[in-house]
Amino acid sequence: MLKKYFDYENNYEKLQDKIKELKKLSEQLDYNLDGEIEKLERQMENIRHSKYRNLSPWEKVLLSRHPERPVVREYIDFLLDDFIEFHGDRLYGDDKAVIAGVGSFEGHALTVLAHQKGKGTNEKIAHHFGMPHPEGYRKVERLLLQSEKFKRPVLNLIDTPGAFPGVGAEERGQASSIARVLMTLSDLKVPVISIVTGEGGSGGALALGVCDRLFMLANSVFSVISAEACASIIFKETEKTQEMAAALKLTAQDLFELGIADGIIPEPVGGAHLDFDATALNIAECIRKNLQELTTVDMNRLLTERYNKIRSIGQYTESISNF
Repeated sequence: MLKKYFDYENNYEKLQDKIKELKKLSEQLDYNLDGEIEKLERQMENIRHSKYRNLSPWEKVLLSRHPERPVVREYIDFLLDDFIEFHGDRLYGDDKAVIAGVGSFEGHALTVLAHQKGKGTNEKIAHHFGMPHPEGYRKVERLLLQSEKFKRPVLNLIDTPGAFPGVGAEERGQASSIARVLMTLSDLKVPVISIVTGEGGSGGALALGVCDRLFMLANSVFSVISAEACASIIFKETEKTQEMAAALKLTAQDLFELGIADGIIPEPVGGAHLDFDATALNIAECIRKNLQELTTVDMNRLLTERYNKIRSIGQYTESISNF
């Protein structure tokens, strides 16, 4: 699937290899081709920039799922000092699809809650492909209440296809555990910043999406349902997947225009996996700026603005048309 929609990236890499061969040949023949090679490299970069400026919504979905895309643990290790992870929901067990802990961001203590997909087959299986069980959301609720007790701001990092849909998860209260997190976040008396780093799918992502400020990486997506599931439910066929991706308005640019996302965090051309440090530094700047702003706001005002932010989602106007 990725190869089908990213042939241009494969072709770009092949051309890069050809240029390296050309440089080596130029050295062997002692013939200066630097000017021509630089011109060709500029043309290639222009084509690449042009392509990534015009990705379709479906291509952005694929990029958000890229197998080399950084996972939240990498961002946590880069952004936070002295991170301590907490485990278990004090009821059933620990869910490795959710990372929950406390760390220091530039001297500020933060509670961090995040979906963890993992990399590689074994790690992905261990982390349930980033799809939390009820015990994962109960772990989140436990850390949220702790953050309020110790007055620590909360940072949520969202990257999940959705909550785990298995029978066992439903039997252990999947829906109610998500609902309790939504309720807790709605009235949490500390600042909350949420960042969609990859794929934000369904209620599993929404559980960490209630916040004072919501940001999205440029190639991330956030939606109530996946494009594939939407096409399957409405049309009973997956051929409409690309069409549904556009209709769902799930890209960072769509959600920013709709006023749901508060900002878009830039990524390198080609995606976050091509320059992790640059992406992580952009995230750090976003956290730094908004943490400074939110920690100075009166708590009653903060809760009122959070309430209004939630209530404003899905607003619409009615009009009468004459036919």
